[in-house]
Amino acid sequence: MAEIRPETTAPAKRLTRFHQLLLIATFLPLCWLTMMAVHELGHVIGASVSGGSVARVVLHPLTISRTDLSVNPHPLFVAWAGPVAGVLLPLVLVASVKSAGLRWGFLFQLFAGFCLIANGVYVGVGSFEGIGDTGDMLRAGCPVWWLWLFGLVTFPAGLFLWHGLGPNFGLGFSGGKVDHRAAYVSCGLLVLTVMLELVLSTR
Repeated sequence: MAEIRPETTAPAKRLTRFHQLLLIATFLPLCWLTMMAVHELGHVIGASVSGGSVARVVLHPLTISRTDLSVNPHPLFVAWAGPVAGVLLPLVLVASVKSAGLRWGFLFQLFAGFCLIANGVYVGVGSFEGIGDTGDMLRAGCPVWWLWLFGLVTFPAGLFLWHGLGPNFGLGFSGGKVDHRAAYVSCGLLVLTVMLELVLSTR
């Protein structure tokens, strides 16, 4: 049997690790930016159906997103619409992807879990300081235990969605091997998202 020399496999190993790092390093910030966009979409939908008027939606890669309303007759409903849509829409998306058997379903599943964890922490932990939407909720008379319950439900649900996804990102038994096409698509989507937000924020 011919001996496989280490120097012949080293370049392949380096390329494998590069694809793993590219996937993780681009998909996580992509999840962050997209999560905020979906959250703000919830506020926009909430304002639209409750008779409110949106003055501005701030989406920028270097800032925390927000939605400014010029008219807001139902502030509690609009405040809750952000985190509620922020977890429900990704869940609907991942369910649709899985039922359709589309490729790279693990990316959508990780994104949905990310949204559940981020919104759960934001609402649950934010309740102690009245940060952002949680301050609006509390000022509008929402019981604080509603916020805690939201966090207690969504945070572990997000971790449940993440369970078993490690090998898809090169962790565990996969030894760093990932779908290199997913890595490049993730990188391209991150660049596109950042550019789009930068362009829209100047208008």
